[in-house]
Amino acid sequence: MNKLLKYYFYSLLPLLSLLPLFAADKKPNILYIFTDDQSHRSVSSYEEAHDWVQTPHIDKLAESGMSFTHCYTGTWCQPSRLSALTGLLQHAANSFKITKYPMASYDPKKLPFFPAVLRKNGYETACIGKWHLGEDVGHGRDWDYSVIWDRGGPRKNISAYFHNTLVRTNGGERKALGGYSTDRYTELAVDYIEDKKDSPKPWYLWLCYGGVHGPYTPADRHKDIYTDVKVDVPSDVFGPRPTKPEHLKNMTRWKKGEDGVPKGFDKQVKKYHRAVKSLDDGVGKLMQALKESGQLENTIVIFTSDQGFAWGQHGSKEKWLPYDANIRAPLIIKAPGLTQAGTISSEAVNGVDIVSTIHDLSTVQTEWKMHGRSLMPLLKEPEHKLESPMLLINTTYQYGQMINDELKKKNYDAFKRRGLYAWMMMRDGKYKYIRHFKDNVIEELYDLEKDPEELNNLAVNPEYKTLLKKLRAKNIEEFKKKDASFLELLPPPKSI
Repeated sequence: MNKLLKYYFYSLLPLLSLLPLFAADKKPNILYIFTDDQSHRSVSSYEEAHDWVQTPHIDKLAESGMSFTHCYTGTWCQPSRLSALTGLLQHAANSFKITKYPMASYDPKKLPFFPAVLRKNGYETACIGKWHLGEDVGHGRDWDYSVIWDRGGPRKNISAYFHNTLVRTNGGERKALGGYSTDRYTELAVDYIEDKKDSPKPWYLWLCYGGVHGPYTPADRHKDIYTDVKVDVPSDVFGPRPTKPEHLKNMTRWKKGEDGVPKGFDKQVKKYHRAVKSLDDGVGKLMQALKESGQLENTIVIFTSDQGFAWGQHGSKEKWLPYDANIRAPLIIKAPGLTQAGTISSEAVNGVDIVSTIHDLSTVQTEWKMHGRSLMPLLKEPEHKLESPMLLINTTYQYGQMINDELKKKNYDAFKRRGLYAWMMMRDGKYKYIRHFKDNVIEELYDLEKDPEELNNLAVNPEYKTLLKKLRAKNIEEFKKKDASFLELLPPPKSI
């Protein structure tokens, strides 16, 4: 076989492997469920969940498909959604800018969204729920059907996560969604699924719940659950954390009560987990709708969140930080005929990996270079190890070329948010390497097998000097492959 034929043969293998999975005359439907601020610890099938957490419907989905133990979908709401639409990490999102937070703008010619590519390849596309990317919701370009909460309009709509939400249907004027948003989004999605049962075209539905983002408001039916359970307080909620960078050593978002416990901790954690229950109900209703409409065996279901959320770990009450407690999300994929029931992958994956995987699952070729690794080998074989490490970056409110511009000026405060700074992170096997976008700041290195809570920064340990140097170089090398043009402008890490 000559080189050209060999290239085409191997490039087609991922697509050919899917041919027996679905009906020859129709590509698979894809239901992509995307929740908000939902930690992997809030799903009872995950080992790290509180022992009192109950999410039976999400657990059932996990039992029928593949769970990923280490999913880093994104770093916070906005860039995570942008990556989910472009397959690009935050530093490559050129033309995207925040106008007046939470509103934003972008040039769809410079920053196209991949659902438009699915449309060109025979898919009907739909988006329901939270948008967070500005007033251009892409209806008619990216979506055939959309009911989107873009957070624009009246000021009260910015934070209408659960009640009094104003949505735009098919790009129209904002009108009241009505009811409790999580339930309403589920109802709209169920209606969409049932309406498509006889459609000759495959469909792609991106269902973006606003739950469980603050103000952590449970449905009325869930307000009295978890009343008598005990919520454990993380050991490092108040610090000190002597091996971490200076700005993180004593950082905490909590006030200590007279009993030494963070004020309001128990109440807030319970309220958060009560709000998760309506998401779990939604998953149950969606799966039932697929079954009753006869589409279950021809629909791929992906369940994840935009990122996780920390409750006391590292002093946090937020996402943003590069630690598992802050940003690790659940990820479950059920692909009939491909995934085996109840399987688990421990490989570290991220949001742009999901986008690349969606292209392979739909057998639609990408139209631009994406930053993700296809998860197809893992879906087929859970023990498989991906060749390249997992990368993630949080440049706060800076996107694309703006990152270079601010670094050239050494304006590191442009990367500051609530006392925290931007960072880049690499997961390479059991090690996590972190570098901050701030001068005179030490690096971070963790062995996640020995130290899963990331309490002991090995970067300050002389015994790990060689490994630290190796991972620093590899991090730069791997980000170069992902179109990172800012690397030479980074401030050097503080020497130890």
